[in-house]
Amino acid sequence: MKIQSVGVIGAGTMGNGIAQVCAVAGLDVVMVDINEAAVARGLEQINKSLDRLVKKETLTTEAKDAALNRIKGSTSYTDFKGLALVIEAATENQAVKEKILKQVDEIVSKDTIIATNTSSLSITKLAALDSNPERFIGMHFFNPPPLMALVEVIRGLQTSDATHAAIIDMAKRVGKEPITVKNSPGFVVNRILLPMINEAFFVLSEGLASPEDIDAGMKLGCNQPIGPLALADLIGLDTCLAVMEVYFENFSDSKYRPCPLLREMVAAGYLGRKTGRGVYTYDK
Repeated sequence: MKIQSVGVIGAGTMGNGIAQVCAVAGLDVVMVDINEAAVARGLEQINKSLDRLVKKETLTTEAKDAALNRIKGSTSYTDFKGLALVIEAATENQAVKEKILKQVDEIVSKDTIIATNTSSLSITKLAALDSNPERFIGMHFFNPPPLMALVEVIRGLQTSDATHAAIIDMAKRVGKEPITVKNSPGFVVNRILLPMINEAFFVLSEGLASPEDIDAGMKLGCNQPIGPLALADLIGLDTCLAVMEVYFENFSDSKYRPCPLLREMVAAGYLGRKTGRGVYTYDK
């Protein structure tokens, strides 16, 4: 099965990034969000992102216009009818994802592959809610999707070989490098990454060093392109906390306990770049 049409649920950072990647690669895309304003913001972000690529001369103006013409913004899941693949990229919340995926399951054909961009939730559990669980799979892009090469392809217990093969092929055709992962909380990359970020918050809360020096230490000492605290701001502190809570609940291991400072900052609404304030302060 060769995928040529894709639906994307969510026009936020991950959703519009995934839509952009697919459209630039020549796939037809329907991007859906809850209202026209959200869709418009997503389309504007794609336009700005493509403009940056044109300025860097990595994309022609003609290719930019062609990509934009392949993306249809919508507020209705009914526009997913007839598509080969639907990728859910909504907020990292089990109940929200279950509600969305149930609605999509009722609309699309039984041949449509349904993927979730979850960074931590169980693919097997989400697939169990689908009327055709063999067609359900995890397709975890990394932020920002247009720049990050990796896609984690996560098989649930029910995922068929045909579904897996189609997603591996599609990921390669949109310029990504997929790795296949078994279903487990956090999969591979975030299972390693998020505890490191959480530990950086413990180091910060204990006053061992300033945020700038913690990040500088990890960049200069471990050759990381961005420090863990700055990365937390980029990911969103609420997302970091949600993932750590999933690990703590599923593994019942104290090494995954979320740092109290991380909880406190999320409670204060200091969520990172998207709110203008996290560990660092940003111009909105």
